[in-house]
Amino acid sequence: MTLVIALQFMVVLAAIWMGARSAGVGLGLWGAVGLLVLVVGFGVNPTSPPIDVMLIILAVIMAASVMDAAGGIDFLVRIAERIIRANPKYVTIVAPLTTWTFTFLAGTGHIVYPLLPVIYETAHQNGIRPERPMAVATIASQQAITASPVAAATAAMIGLFAEKGMGDWGLAQILMICVPATLTGVVAAAVISMFIGKDLKDDQVYQARLKAGLIPPPSTPESRPPLKPAAKLSALIFLSGVALVVLFGFFPSLRTLPGAKAALGMPIVIEIVMMSAAALMLLATRVNVDDVPKTATLRAGVVAVIGIFGLAWLGDSFIAANKDVIVPAIGDWAKVAPWTFAFGLFFASVLLYSQAATTRALMPLGIALGIPPQFLIAMFPSVNGYFFIPTYGSLIAAINFDLSGTTRIGKYVLNHSFMIPGLVATSVAVVTGLALARVVF
Repeated sequence: MTLVIALQFMVVLAAIWMGARSAGVGLGLWGAVGLLVLVVGFGVNPTSPPIDVMLIILAVIMAASVMDAAGGIDFLVRIAERIIRANPKYVTIVAPLTTWTFTFLAGTGHIVYPLLPVIYETAHQNGIRPERPMAVATIASQQAITASPVAAATAAMIGLFAEKGMGDWGLAQILMICVPATLTGVVAAAVISMFIGKDLKDDQVYQARLKAGLIPPPSTPESRPPLKPAAKLSALIFLSGVALVVLFGFFPSLRTLPGAKAALGMPIVIEIVMMSAAALMLLATRVNVDDVPKTATLRAGVVAVIGIFGLAWLGDSFIAANKDVIVPAIGDWAKVAPWTFAFGLFFASVLLYSQAATTRALMPLGIALGIPPQFLIAMFPSVNGYFFIPTYGSLIAAINFDLSGTTRIGKYVLNHSFMIPGLVATSVAVVTGLALARVVF
């Protein structure tokens, strides 16, 4: 029996490895191949695919994509740019707090891409080593995903609790723990980042690039194209939808129908509110419907859905088929030190490159092990291990946008610019979350 489980586990790892090599939608497609092998080769009975999670993500992504097509994301970026440029001397603190805030509101870390050149220019113009704010701002944009009410990873957590009959745990509890926890982690990482690396005047690599004329003068805000006419309106409608989701999450009485014994589940509420917000944006902004599927936001959302579809289905089926062996084997260990489950989440996310996919693949195991839900929420930020191997899109973008050469991958690969702020932000967030979970619940 143990040999069979080990072979099945090897199939799961092989599917993850192939998916990680393919990246993008390949992660989900190879997850389905792994499930096919388990079903045909080992007679594993597949569980139901995570429909609720995928529908929540699609609903939120639709609203965000309409906002993107209408120029709303550009509008939010301009606001963030003004905030960063207004505080140049404290850019290492202001930049990550700004990227955290706007990712929290928009539910996507992609908002960091247009901000990276702004952060670079602001730091460089003021003689601050660009690596410091750029690296931690990139980390902060991903930390916020595990605190955002409309992020795919949060949707995965909400959907999982709903599926497992844990209706008392949802958005409100996630926000109560993860918002202060991830913010604390980001601030700690920002403070540490202020002391990373040499000052520009003492950095030989920077001075060499400067003398060689490889560092061009910074651009100005005036060089950017004008905003679309409906950009501000679309952003306001989207943010109103986010506010409604948070309101319904904190006050179940607002989603309790007359005569009903229980409140509507948050998955349904999020789907209704965000799809309605998308429709209202289409009506109010008169955006071309054909432009919506072409947005980067929608493409990223579809990739996330496919990844969760295949990978989470594979993970759920493997765990369900072998629960009677897996849970007793590590259950005592998890009960004595439940916080160690965070290491599993972290290293899984290193391979999967997706907070949502990691959440949906491994959190069911945490529930099966009997780890209290408040501690699972506290460990939620540990799915942000994408930075460990520096091949994630936003990391590569930060390296390329830093023309000073200070943000870089080290000689030994893992000694890169994002390692220290990433480890500090994640570990502090988890420790803070566990402390809050004990105090609040």
